[in-house]
Amino acid sequence: MKKDYKLRMTDGEYLTVTTYGKPDSKKPCLIYIHGFKGFKDWGFVPYIGEFLSRRGFLAVTFNFSHNGIGENMTEFTELDKFANNTYSREIRELNELVAACKSGEFGPCDKVGILGHSRGGGTSLLTAAQNKDIGAVATWSAVSSFNRYSENLKEKWRQQGFFEVVNQRTGQVMQLNTVLLDDIEENGAEGLNIEKAVKNLNKPLLVIHGEEDEAVPEKEADIIHNWADPKLSEILKIPGAGHTFGAAHPFKGSNEKLDQALAASADFFGKYL
Repeated sequence: MKKDYKLRMTDGEYLTVTTYGKPDSKKPCLIYIHGFKGFKDWGFVPYIGEFLSRRGFLAVTFNFSHNGIGENMTEFTELDKFANNTYSREIRELNELVAACKSGEFGPCDKVGILGHSRGGGTSLLTAAQNKDIGAVATWSAVSSFNRYSENLKEKWRQQGFFEVVNQRTGQVMQLNTVLLDDIEENGAEGLNIEKAVKNLNKPLLVIHGEEDEAVPEKEADIIHNWADPKLSEILKIPGAGHTFGAAHPFKGSNEKLDQALAASADFFGKYL
């Protein structure tokens, strides 16, 4: 069973949300957090939702309010919002989504787990460290730091007032305004400190990474795992897997690498939730 929602945030913005599974009894909720230039209807995300729902979870997928996706669920039409997005906004919105899950907004929910991909993995770690309602966290291809820009690039970014990135899939040139850079520089030591968050996580963590990741180096998985409590942390590296575990958009079906990551994640959440 698939159902769509619009969830109003405290600042008046909205998250578009899709749930998978029958909300007929209290069960664990698993929230999937997309990464940079990701969205809830990208490639493998609906497949993830369906897979997890078959494993007995209420799967929740969503778009951050400023990820650039508007009424058209598969195209970036809100580039002004995309340009003004920040990491701190995404953490706040994820906290509000967790609270909505716990309150029964999408159906009875006893425990919450979160699964974050790429940038969404970093967001997941930071949110899980501060939110007592999150029982376990898994990351796929997660970044170990949000401060990923050279000093030269930052200087040009400040001078221009924006930094441009190209969406390879659509060819769109997408701007990032200096609010993102401000967020990194103002909150990097505390609120956006992934190392500190992982060291203080104190809950089960599964780190999954492809050995052939072309976007986030495999070594970042080792960095995150080494920060974590060895009694609560697991790591899985998948040989031959890239950043999206062999999946693309539009989705053309699953593969052994993606299903391995999904099965390991479902087993992990089944054990701890």
